[in-house]
Amino acid sequence: MSEKKPRVGLFVTCLVDLFRPSVGFAAVKLLEDAGCEVDVPLAQTCCGQPAFNSGDKADARAIAEQAIALFEDFDYVVAPSGSCGGMLKMHYPELFAGDAKWEQRAKSFAGKTWELTSFLTDVMGVRAVGSRHDGAVTYHDSCSGLRELGVQAQPRTLLASVAGLELKEMRDSDVCCGFGGTFCVKYPEISNKIVTAKTECIEASGAPLLLAGDLGCLMNMAGKLKRQGSTVAARHVAEVLAGMTGEPPIGGR
Repeated sequence: MSEKKPRVGLFVTCLVDLFRPSVGFAAVKLLEDAGCEVDVPLAQTCCGQPAFNSGDKADARAIAEQAIALFEDFDYVVAPSGSCGGMLKMHYPELFAGDAKWEQRAKSFAGKTWELTSFLTDVMGVRAVGSRHDGAVTYHDSCSGLRELGVQAQPRTLLASVAGLELKEMRDSDVCCGFGGTFCVKYPEISNKIVTAKTECIEASGAPLLLAGDLGCLMNMAGKLKRQGSTVAARHVAEVLAGMTGEPPIGGR
């Protein structure tokens, strides 16, 4: 009798759903290749982070209640985003602290929630993918994935297995890109200075392709690179790991 596959609920994220569905399809492929049974609940919405970061705890709680109820029957919840993953794993329990009805449900939900590359390596034991990418890439560590979830070595482990790929580390790869969700809206001048410093590091790496695990960061950096007239392209790391690079790069170049 074959071993039962772990059931994974894919939390797609708003940005992937609305701007880059190819990332969701790449995530499904990677998870299925790792031996998981994957489902994408159609009723899922935002993780609630914009409301949470703006101090709207009531709406953030309402969104969190829906997500917990929708995903709690899965063995794992996986998101191709350190930012959304951080909200689900770190801040849902905070929202329901002291709530007799929801606190334990939130903690149980958080305990089985993972960022995509971390889940593949740390839970499923994946060390190699069967894809190929001929050329050099550089990698940006998003703030939430790195600082809240400890995602740093995991994507690099998987990228090292991609045939033909050369990873050229940029200077200050772990420094913020300036996006920060609502931060870039509230403080556009500061955000622009931060992303300008980041694109200088990206260009200096000499790699023609920028990768990251958060679409918000990628859209911010890709937009700045395009406005600067750069030829550096940008993709979500899942697209390269899954060998699904048929879509144009982020930013349309």
